Amino acid sequence: MHFSTLFAIGAAVSSVAAHPGHHEKLDYKELTRRSGVSKRCESSAAAMNAKRWAKHQEKRSLAARSNSTVVITTEAPYYETLQNDTCVLTPEVTTGPYIWPRSQTLRQDMTEGQAGVPLYLDIGVLNTETCEPMENVLVDLWHCNATGSYSSFEGLDPNTPFATLLEEMNITLSGGGSLDLHTGDTTFLRGMWPTDSNGMMEMKTAFPGFYVERTIHIHAQVHTNWVVRDNGTIVSDSTILTGQLFFDEDLSEQIMALEPYASHTQINRTTNSVDSIYAQEYAGSWNPTMTVVPLDGEDVTKGMVAYITLGA
Repeated sequence: MHFSTLFAIGAAVSSVAAHPGHHEKLDYKELTRRSGVSKRCESSAAAMNAKRWAKHQEKRSLAARSNSTVVITTEAPYYETLQNDTCVLTPEVTTGPYIWPRSQTLRQDMTEGQAGVPLYLDIGVLNTETCEPMENVLVDLWHCNATGSYSSFEGLDPNTPFATLLEEMNITLSGGGSLDLHTGDTTFLRGMWPTDSNGMMEMKTAFPGFYVERTIHIHAQVHTNWVVRDNGTIVSDSTILTGQLFFDEDLSEQIMALEPYASHTQINRTTNSVDSIYAQEYAGSWNPTMTVVPLDGEDVTKGMVAYITLGA
């Protein structure tokens, strides 16, 4: 990898936008293959999760030592929540219509002042052929804000069904090609960062809200053979994984009861149980739901870390 510049940038990775609910149904042979790979790599995924949790425990301990009035205690580890079934294999799930490569930004904090519960995404990437960590692959993330809007698409009503939006804009979907619906150039809640020598990366953001016809989710892509050019453009000739990451329903219900999430009352929230993309990812015997632990070891409403391992 070559870093020519490290300022906030827009990406130039290629993508094909699609209806939020549109995806190709996987056949039985592919589901069986992925189930086997997931089980074979599950111990490696668990080991990566344990390392990430230990990293955050160490950060909190160091912070405590900086203040001599603080009594340092050893917090109970959450190893029992770091399950072995977190290897997500989703190389061709839809990117959705809200990807805009020129607003994807190289950074480790993509919050940009957006309101919401602090959320750290700790993501590991495994090579599913070897079950070894993948170093220097670019993890690309984007999601909506607390009331359902995406940056670069603020002009689109998050409460209006996608088909209705297209009709209002006099747009007819045709096979193939890309669909550009962006309405601006904002970049909040979009970010990308490469994995380290242990195949891990971290991104700070705010817990996402929801929009019409979709459960709460975060989009993710993994790119290889990428470079940052002198003009600040990221270019990749290989996207090896496209998927969506989800949260447990009990957690989502708890967070949606808080402001500003609770102010989004114009539509009912779609749950995991009726979301078609969640169903597709879960069908392969892997788990697209992130493992979550509170930052302070007690209260997720004050901030949380979400872990997942992606298999590519």
